[in-house]
Amino acid sequence: MRTRIKVCGITRSDDAGLAVELGVDALGFVFWPGSPRCVSLRQAATIARDLPPFVATVGVFVNQPLDDIRTVAAGVGLSAIQLHGDEPPAAWGSVPGRCIKAVGVGTGFDAAAVAAWPAGVWPLLDAHDPARRGGTGRAVDWDIAAAVSRTRRIILAGGLDASNIGEAIARVRPFAVDVASGVEREPGIKDPDRLRAFVERVAAADAGLVP
Repeated sequence: MRTRIKVCGITRSDDAGLAVELGVDALGFVFWPGSPRCVSLRQAATIARDLPPFVATVGVFVNQPLDDIRTVAAGVGLSAIQLHGDEPPAAWGSVPGRCIKAVGVGTGFDAAAVAAWPAGVWPLLDAHDPARRGGTGRAVDWDIAAAVSRTRRIILAGGLDASNIGEAIARVRPFAVDVASGVEREPGIKDPDRLRAFVERVAAADAGLVP
């Protein structure tokens, strides 16, 4: 199975264009004001309007009002909503479109509970950080992630880059991987060489050529 790739924290059309050229499956736009990668509705809509029709756009939100999420989703034309805060399960089914729910893999992480989430909610396993909410450059425990991946499809995030993505895929077997800081020059500014190397390493891992 081919591992899908999401590049998160897109802030520039040039970075989005390169990601598409390299075959990335989804682009993430962060709408949480507390992130250094935050974009406005207008910025995201400008970038999204030039994307091919089969590239997904994911909006990342942290404990934000549902009405705001719906406004942004409609204005940008988002394919999916990623909830990266402490949103309760009752809110997961209320977002427009498909729901990705980020969960921090740390103290108190309950793999069995995540495995039992509704089929329509996609778990994204990330490093636990209640302040920065992702993009930390810290890896999760891949053994824990692998245990969840054996029970349902997951998206693996947290500290991924070209140097470790091959091993991460081999050990966890995620449906998709999510990268931000691991392909950046600085927050929100992607590095073409790092991005290209990351995509190439994912393809190599899928082919069984783990470095």
